Amino acid sequence: MAKQRFLRQQMAKSTTKSTKNPTDDQPKKKAKGTSAVVWILMGMLVLGLGGFGITNFGGGVTTIGSVGDREIDVNDYQRALQQDINALSAQVGTQLTLQQAQAFGLDAQVRQKLINTAAVDNEAERIGISVDDARVAKEITDQPAFKGPSGAFDRDTYRYTLDRNRLSESQYESKMREDLSRSLLQGAVTGGFIAPDAVTSTLYAYISERRSYSLLPLTSADLQSQPGTPEEAELKSYYETNIAQFTRPEARRITYAALLPDDIADKMPLDEAALKQMYEDRKAEYVQPEHRLVERLVFPTEAAAAAAKTKLDAGTPFETLVSDRGVSLSDIDLGDKAEADLGAAGPAIFALTEPGVVGPLPSDLGPALYRMNGVLAAQNTSFEDARADLTAELATDAARRAIDDQIEGIDDRLASGATLEDLAKETDMKLGQIDFTASSNEGIAGYPAFRKAADAAAVGDFPEVVQLDDGGIFALRLDEIVPPAPIPFDEARDAVAASWHKAAETKALTALAEGIKAKVEAGAALGTFGVVAVSGPVTRSSTVEGNLPSLLTTLFKMQENEVRVLNDGAFVALLQVNSLTPGASDGADAAALKGALSSQVEQALSQDAFQLYTDALTNGAGITINQAAINAVHAQFR
Repeated sequence: MAKQRFLRQQMAKSTTKSTKNPTDDQPKKKAKGTSAVVWILMGMLVLGLGGFGITNFGGGVTTIGSVGDREIDVNDYQRALQQDINALSAQVGTQLTLQQAQAFGLDAQVRQKLINTAAVDNEAERIGISVDDARVAKEITDQPAFKGPSGAFDRDTYRYTLDRNRLSESQYESKMREDLSRSLLQGAVTGGFIAPDAVTSTLYAYISERRSYSLLPLTSADLQSQPGTPEEAELKSYYETNIAQFTRPEARRITYAALLPDDIADKMPLDEAALKQMYEDRKAEYVQPEHRLVERLVFPTEAAAAAAKTKLDAGTPFETLVSDRGVSLSDIDLGDKAEADLGAAGPAIFALTEPGVVGPLPSDLGPALYRMNGVLAAQNTSFEDARADLTAELATDAARRAIDDQIEGIDDRLASGATLEDLAKETDMKLGQIDFTASSNEGIAGYPAFRKAADAAAVGDFPEVVQLDDGGIFALRLDEIVPPAPIPFDEARDAVAASWHKAAETKALTALAEGIKAKVEAGAALGTFGVVAVSGPVTRSSTVEGNLPSLLTTLFKMQENEVRVLNDGAFVALLQVNSLTPGASDGADAAALKGALSSQVEQALSQDAFQLYTDALTNGAGITINQAAINAVHAQFR
């Protein structure tokens, strides 16, 4: 209690001092030991935890385990798990469920981090490492999350932020003290590592090495004879041998009811006056004057423009005149213009009936030569000709509004126990079924909202209305998970025949490549067997477009002048190393890369040392896990 009173006094002093003259506050340099807890709180304050169904834990469930004498609070696990799920969801672009996060092993990672933290806290307490109250108070009052409108520490903001994150002041201040103490111990363990020169030099040589190569791709045109037609028995044998290739993936069998604007657009009443008004409002789209594709090359004086026109008439290409002005064709391109858009130059340009150059003519930038590259005919679409498009657009818009008006009623029906089949009978919604997989993208599965809902659905979930980006709606039900199953041979026959032919072709190309390889190794030049692409130098991190992914991997395993056959089943080629060039031993670039590698090695050594240290601490102190408490936390996410 004495410590808590001291902290209150320190923070009250900070508040009082700032209130007297808030404009005198100077920005303070952030301490190196700033707690990660505060930044977590800031993020959680911004994002909030609304909508995730998370509540505090009461009763006897208080910890999910312990390391030695240090308990792991159940709410700490809940908050850390929610934070990591949110972070991973942001990375993948969709909100993940707990089950999806568990598939990534996220829950186990969170528990391990908390176990490591508890192990270090337990050891810090055992050996008496701590920080004084003044340091804790300073850390708290310096945090941006707790500053008020004046830019100074504000107690009301402090209490509100903690309350939003279900923490009392004493809890947070204790966590801050633990964080600071832990950082002292962690710094002692991880500091002082120096990357060995041998390691840095080896990594630098590996990364900076460059290689040039020659590549001879082979195609079916290089074969003297093409694969024949297989017998039926041969196809069936190939089918059975490669049955995984002809097996449907696991699918989610989904029943859905959907209502799209196109489904009811033809039922929408249309107002003739509204159609005509829409036409008038967009008349510029339907009635357009003749246009020209125009380029404008501006000169500083009339004399300079006239001299350029003389050169052009004498045979100098227009592109040369453009280059002489220090500009590019894209710089002078005006696009398509109506005569009125070109001002005083318009009549002369529109007098051209074929592509050509006129000028000098005036422009708002000075005398210019104009090149006309094409004629775009005038467009005059009457109301009657535009009626069909206008009707479709107006009807679709009306259908969207009609669907929006039905959402509440359909929601009420579902809440009252109506099934999807009932909706199809009682409303305009249409019933459908789909075996949904990751590759499904046709029909209703072409909508991102449907794919997201289909992925997240679980057997037994109650259907709910989801809106589509075109104004449509749907509700779905997961009926069952359909396990993978072979496609019947008769149904897959065409695919089997195509695959057999491709495999036979690849086999023949591989044999041809092996023959060429033997001749090159005997002294023949690779270029005598076809068109060779020479590339490089490249490094291990280079991107080689248009070739199989294994090219670079194979290239950097080869010796100079060595030849290998590349074959990934769809691409067959011969690869030869032309040269091996080690990275520069000195220079600014070399020094920068070596410095970056040294830092990475030191960081890796520090992380490994800390992991070994925490492993030793947990093994020595002992770990207990309360699986029931963990399950209770997980249940809050469902």
